[in-house]
Amino acid sequence: MLPSRDTALALVHEYTAGDSLRKHMLAVESAMRVYAERHGEDVERWGLAGLIHDFDYERYPNDAHSATNEHPAEGVRILRALGWPDDILDAILGHAQYSGVPRVSLMSKTLFAVDELTGLITATALVRPSKSVHEVETKSVRKKMKDKAFARGVSREDVIQGAEALGVDLDEHIAFVIGAMQRSAVPLGLDGIAPPA
Repeated sequence: MLPSRDTALALVHEYTAGDSLRKHMLAVESAMRVYAERHGEDVERWGLAGLIHDFDYERYPNDAHSATNEHPAEGVRILRALGWPDDILDAILGHAQYSGVPRVSLMSKTLFAVDELTGLITATALVRPSKSVHEVETKSVRKKMKDKAFARGVSREDVIQGAEALGVDLDEHIAFVIGAMQRSAVPLGLDGIAPPA
């Protein structure tokens, strides 16, 4: 039985106080949903994987990159006890390189491919005067990727490897995820601000 989105959102809010991390999970959810549509997969299932993938990160940040303790292993233990499906749990484990869990399913490959990229797109939108994802273009994201000081926490390697594992051109992948995030711009807080009068 698939948990409801409301159930997943309640867990996100229970475990995560930070607005930016909550919005990151919403961004990943939006990208997962649109990729699921593209591949003819279960949109709700893929969306849930994106929405819940980092719910434990704030409490269990895992600076040591342990495969068995803290994020995402702790979150997966919590979700498993609540009866979440194994394919979603495998995708969550696989999105962390250090977990050692191979990304076999298309869902798990996609989660890995969109995770860091949504962060880079968000950061690119937030440095624009409008703070709008509607003004973000693929070329500006590629330019920001080359600037190692920009969004330092975003792994460029993961972005590149993720697109390769999906078998899609990097520019096409970036454009696709920008489009997904534009569809969810309001809940992501990236619909832009009115220019000063």
